[in-house]
Amino acid sequence: MPGAAEGAGGVRAGGSSEPGSPGPLLVLAGRPNVGKSTIFNRIIGEARALVEPTPGVTRDRLVAAADWAGKTFTLVDTGGLGGDRDDPFAPAITAQAEAAIAEADCVLLVVDAFAGLVPEDQRIAERLRRLRKRVVIVANKCDRAAAVPQEFYQLGLGDPLPVSATRGEGLGDVLDDALAGDTLAGAAGEIDAGAEGALRVAFVGRPNVGKSSLVNRLLGAERLIVSELAGTTRDAVDVPWSADGRSFVLVDTPGLRRPSRIEVPLEDSSALRSRRAIARADVAALVLDCQEPCTDQDKRIAGLALDRRVGAVIVLNKADRLTPGALSAVTGSVRQAMPFLAYASVVVCSARTGRGVADVTRALALAGEARRLRLPTSSLNDCLRAAVAARPPAAHRAKPVRIYYGAQVASAPPTIVLLTNVAGGVTREYARYLENQLRQRFPLEGTPLRLVFRVRPHRPLVPRAPAPRRR
Repeated sequence: MPGAAEGAGGVRAGGSSEPGSPGPLLVLAGRPNVGKSTIFNRIIGEARALVEPTPGVTRDRLVAAADWAGKTFTLVDTGGLGGDRDDPFAPAITAQAEAAIAEADCVLLVVDAFAGLVPEDQRIAERLRRLRKRVVIVANKCDRAAAVPQEFYQLGLGDPLPVSATRGEGLGDVLDDALAGDTLAGAAGEIDAGAEGALRVAFVGRPNVGKSSLVNRLLGAERLIVSELAGTTRDAVDVPWSADGRSFVLVDTPGLRRPSRIEVPLEDSSALRSRRAIARADVAALVLDCQEPCTDQDKRIAGLALDRRVGAVIVLNKADRLTPGALSAVTGSVRQAMPFLAYASVVVCSARTGRGVADVTRALALAGEARRLRLPTSSLNDCLRAAVAARPPAAHRAKPVRIYYGAQVASAPPTIVLLTNVAGGVTREYARYLENQLRQRFPLEGTPLRLVFRVRPHRPLVPRAPAPRRR
């Protein structure tokens, strides 16, 4: 990664948001609304974490790789410790933060220099002292305070470092301190699984269809907060994972509602993160609720995957709530409702019981392999030659249409250029026929397939029969 720069524009650690970097694990911790997410975004150089002036916005752990002064590290943003007791998510948010702190090589304890020392800061500091973790105190909002209040020295965790996250000032000193010496050899915990080339899978769908529960079931741990309340997930959360020798990055996304039902700016920002997660994914796992399997909003979300040309797997969750006969009917109705996603496999599962979850893993892996597939040119043209011989294309404006040759020019998704003799001569119906023939011949389930027709005179795949010789 490129070296970092610090100035009026703040710190950019050069860190992509892609998991996979080795190095120490730095965890941002502190009470709610002290600016942890703003610092997280500044360090990684992009607006990954939601930032709002209200407490409790961050719920799940956000993980990103970054580097500073030639040192690579992993940064984790957590929700606030000791949040509002009336918040139903507060215990789960605290549990997520404590799990991250337990794995940390260094904790960046963020405090509010403008508000001064509060009892909750003291309680968090005491907890960190008991864990014997290395701690750097980050006194944020020093743009609003004349200096770091002396009372923060009472925490007994070293000298607090002044920072303005909004201006990007002071973060270089924090990273210098946090990464100093050879004491931080950390294994970067869960980041290691997300090696380069890992398959990115975005779990998308309406609110409360079980996306977070399904990711937790795959991971075999309560990594994500799960609740019956709609809107529990607010950020797009990347979680590296490996299974059967394959590396994945599982991306849990906020539920997507119809635009007319989005009520607050925070929900609009969450929806934007879901759309971006789809755009960055290799495969979209479209999670549906078996009890209401295909609404108009489900079709809109499926359309996002189609528009972005990512691989797709349709996951019918909550199968434990229906009989086998009902599940069969639901699968058929989904296929009928989404003909534009015919290339996607349909998997029935229950995140609650674990039924069918192994099938989800296999379907995701196959979709990823299909999206990256390279078709041998000779085999591709053998298939096209047989398809054209069995069913020649119709004439265009009384002119015979010839298809001469095909070659794959790109993958992710597979893109095939076919040379023909007439511009616009190949109908959509015939293009679908050729696509179906290719899908029957090659392992392309789970990926879209692009056929591009270009005009070029050439010898046809199926030459016309030679004219009889005159005697």
